[in-house]
Amino acid sequence: MALRLLELRARSRAELAQAMAKKAVPEAIIEAVLDRFEEAGLVDDAQFAGLWVEGQQRRMKSTRALKQELRLKGVDAEVVDEALAETADDADYQAASALARKKVRTMGALEPHVRYRRLAGALARRGFAPGLCHRVVSEVTESVDDEGDRERP
Repeated sequence: MALRLLELRARSRAELAQAMAKKAVPEAIIEAVLDRFEEAGLVDDAQFAGLWVEGQQRRMKSTRALKQELRLKGVDAEVVDEALAETADDADYQAASALARKKVRTMGALEPHVRYRRLAGALARRGFAPGLCHRVVSEVTESVDDEGDRERP
């Protein structure tokens, strides 16, 4: 069962233990299997956290959201902090900016205040801090407004 789950994607030790417990596998067997998987290198929470952070950053999520997701997956707080420490200092800014620039392309016909509100909401739902949302949305909408001014006769 655990091998089938690992074929789909990497998983944390806690995720595998939870899945086996749902199928009424005895606790002693769960521990023995997971210990053996760790020895064989099939289960490694630190590697899982690193891969998760890398993959989710491409999906433009904040470090706060990533931390929460990993904690929900049962990864130890120290391991989560280590995985997030490897990210760039401006990773949140870069991700928020990329997401806002992507979304603003479809909002050209909207009023500026509606565009601002929708972009800020999209960033907030991805877990970005309010101050960062304001900064990024202001920059992105300002550059869009400047481009619109240049196109007008």
